[in-house]
Amino acid sequence: MSMSRHSVTSRESSVAPPLGRGRIILMLGLILVATAVLMGRVVLLQVVDRPFLQSQGDARTLRHEAIPAHRGMITDRNGEPLAISTPVVTLWANPQEIPEDAIQRMMLAQALGMSLENLDARLARYSEHEFMYLRRQMTPDDAQRVLNLRTPGVYPQREYKRYYPAGEVAAQLLGVTNVDDFGQEGLELAYQSYLAGHVGQRRVIKDRRGRLVRELGVVKEAQPGGELTLSIDQRLQYMAYRELRSAVAEHDADGGMLVMMDAHTGEVLAMANLPSYNPNNRAGLDPRGLRNQAIVDVFEPGSVVKPLAMAAILESDVFDRDVVVDTSPGWMRIDRFTIHDIRDYGELDLAGILEKSSNIGMSRLALELSDTTIWEKYNQLGLGQSPGTGFPGEATGSLPAPVRWSRSERAALSYGYGLSVSALQLASAYTAIANGGERLPPSLLRLSQAPAGIPAIEPAIAHDLLQVMETSVGASSGGRRARVDGYRVGGKTGTVRKNNSQGYAENAYRSVFVGIAPISDPRIVTVVMIDNPKAGEFYGGAVAAPVFSSVTGNALRLLDVPPDQQTR
Repeated sequence: MSMSRHSVTSRESSVAPPLGRGRIILMLGLILVATAVLMGRVVLLQVVDRPFLQSQGDARTLRHEAIPAHRGMITDRNGEPLAISTPVVTLWANPQEIPEDAIQRMMLAQALGMSLENLDARLARYSEHEFMYLRRQMTPDDAQRVLNLRTPGVYPQREYKRYYPAGEVAAQLLGVTNVDDFGQEGLELAYQSYLAGHVGQRRVIKDRRGRLVRELGVVKEAQPGGELTLSIDQRLQYMAYRELRSAVAEHDADGGMLVMMDAHTGEVLAMANLPSYNPNNRAGLDPRGLRNQAIVDVFEPGSVVKPLAMAAILESDVFDRDVVVDTSPGWMRIDRFTIHDIRDYGELDLAGILEKSSNIGMSRLALELSDTTIWEKYNQLGLGQSPGTGFPGEATGSLPAPVRWSRSERAALSYGYGLSVSALQLASAYTAIANGGERLPPSLLRLSQAPAGIPAIEPAIAHDLLQVMETSVGASSGGRRARVDGYRVGGKTGTVRKNNSQGYAENAYRSVFVGIAPISDPRIVTVVMIDNPKAGEFYGGAVAAPVFSSVTGNALRLLDVPPDQQTR
């Protein structure tokens, strides 16, 4: 009996007590809650937060890269390239990825054309950055030699570089772009928005170190810049620059400028300046060479404005055409100033006054006119006003208003002192004589048709002035060295003392000549100015006129202008 009770007790003690129902339900509830939270998080990430997470991921892998736009070409009037953009490669680096290995760095420095010390110094300077330029605007071949080293952290960037085939010949007119292909001077700056075009965009995938993994496609195509066609004829430009440079060297001058305009349209066919510079290699650049002096600089014109003043005199009806002026004894006193001619010319008619370039004759005529007569004529001819080419820094010159003028100021205006002009303004004014009395505004761009002229001189008087200007380059005149074999030409010389803060210099001059050719049917107007010739001769007829002769003769032949049957 006792054994049986013990056995029962042992079986009862070996069976574990069952789990409570509530505890099971609690555990199942916790599992369900955890599952629900996990599923909710999945839904939140995959549905609610998906756009945000996708954008954050893309921001670390997707990139929008700029596609550089090809800058528009600049050509001469015949389509010859004057400024073009060529593809180049800029190399940049992530300094934090460049290996410390001395041999790799030495090879990289040699391929870049720099010393190891210089490379190390630059890498140290940008060590906390992820971007630095190694070398800008390399030729593709040179850049590829660097990339072939497979140096970690070195990457290419495609760009364009401006190249100027004409070099220094048209440098100041065209201007330049900077390393980022943005116009800085001249027409490159004036037409920046037109030439630059619009940058495109592409989508790419890059890794965390900025390396390209895959290109996904173009978002926006790059739009190339517009093409600019200038009025310049490259053949005439080369020839004008060559002759101007030769004259500046021969006469040991500080510089010079030349403007040639089409007498029928006002288009500038050539515009040369010295000193100049090579826009393709600006090392050692003389800052004076950057200035397009023919447009932005002004000077007192001297005697070359006498034909323009004579137009006012002839239109005034104060004098008969056959009036004679006594210029003896070759000097005269006005106010506190003494005016001189080169010598005593005695009695001169109107043509003789221009031919001999008599300051006395011009002064005596001018003083018989009203205060505003000559000023109004100069104003009609565009002096003291912007030429309207849109060129940066374009000069307006100076034509003082006729308020309380003294007699000496009125006289000085008639022979080219007391006002200032640019070479371009002077050329435009002379188109009125060459174009039957209508002045043509200058244009630096090729025109599809001739613009309407601005009436400035009575046609009959313009015709008479042409004949007088032809006489002024006759065999016995001061402008005889401007003559051109086979063609009738005319012009006016000028020799102007340079002024400074101390007044007029004793031995510093500007030699000027303005000419028209051919007189029989004017085609071109040319202005030549040589600045401060120091080799002996300094008169306009001796220094500037020969440049006109050489340039004009070549230009007429290049333009296929038939020779005159008779020359004087």
